[in-house]
Amino acid sequence: MIRVTVKASTAYDVRIGSGLMEQVGKTMKELHPKAKAVAIVTDETVGVLYLEAVTEILAQEELEPHSYVIPPREASKSGTAYLALLEWLAQKQITRSDCILALGGGVVGDLTGFTAATYLRGIPYIQVPTTLLAMVDSSVGGKTAINLEAGKNLAGAFYQPSCVLCDTDVLDTLPKEVFREGIAEVIKYGMLGSARLLDQLLNEPLAGNLDHIIAACVTMKRDIVEQDEFDKGERQQLNFGHTIGHAIERQSGFQIPHGHAVALGMMVETQGAVKQGLCPPECLLILENLLRHFDLPSGTDYSAEALCEAALYDKKRTGDTITIAVPCEVGKCQLKCIPIKELCNWIEMGLESCT
Repeated sequence: MIRVTVKASTAYDVRIGSGLMEQVGKTMKELHPKAKAVAIVTDETVGVLYLEAVTEILAQEELEPHSYVIPPREASKSGTAYLALLEWLAQKQITRSDCILALGGGVVGDLTGFTAATYLRGIPYIQVPTTLLAMVDSSVGGKTAINLEAGKNLAGAFYQPSCVLCDTDVLDTLPKEVFREGIAEVIKYGMLGSARLLDQLLNEPLAGNLDHIIAACVTMKRDIVEQDEFDKGERQQLNFGHTIGHAIERQSGFQIPHGHAVALGMMVETQGAVKQGLCPPECLLILENLLRHFDLPSGTDYSAEALCEAALYDKKRTGDTITIAVPCEVGKCQLKCIPIKELCNWIEMGLESCT
């Protein structure tokens, strides 16, 4: 097992390795000895695979499990779904000394985290991510959120989990398409801070290396979160590919998966940076090769105008400016604050190699 400790406002461990789901009951008792009940939030797909086993593991530790199952789609991160989960927790009489368990991918983790942050003004929760994307990114760092009709993740809170258990065995059950979504986020981390990781992805097999790849991404995120937990500065680098990616998701009615949208967003943002002389063409070439290598998309039919309109709802907008992360060399990004009136032109330049 690999352990990465995040020293945020609440310190916690991210544990990465085989068989960790079997430790969820002992971990719960270790971290929250006064807990009597555990509210398990999962989705229909993950529930079929793991809910019964997790329920039994918790019961063996004399914890009373309650399960809440949501549809496995982005629409489950809505205000309606959030209020329904709050009402259910209240009906089950979950108390402040109890705990919530997020068992699933990014949608489950985001919804559960925001609910934990606000139910009874905050109760503990543990993340057990079941997708590669959630393991390397969304389960770590304490960003929790739901979507509004205007855009993605516009209502949320910074609220750290008590622990993150990344059981790499569950990745064997992921459909290839869902696994590739996670690879898009791994590529993001390589572009942000590790030319070595980019080279590893292109030239070394994933099999046998996943624990270390996940740990490398989590460690990079840990280092950034510890410097800027509340997203005022350097943490915004983690938004690389997401400003345009979220716009693409919104325009598609969330039919384009998050990982695919991030891949497209990275292409648009990198091409725009190259066209403006902010990074060498080598960055774009490496990114294109990686996306092709993992069969991730690199082209979109959405217009610059449509994406610009959607991007205006991005959380990184401040008044008449918006901050985006752009590559400046292989394995390194920088933040650039641009006027909103220039955003459409930037996207247009970025789309030239993506159509």
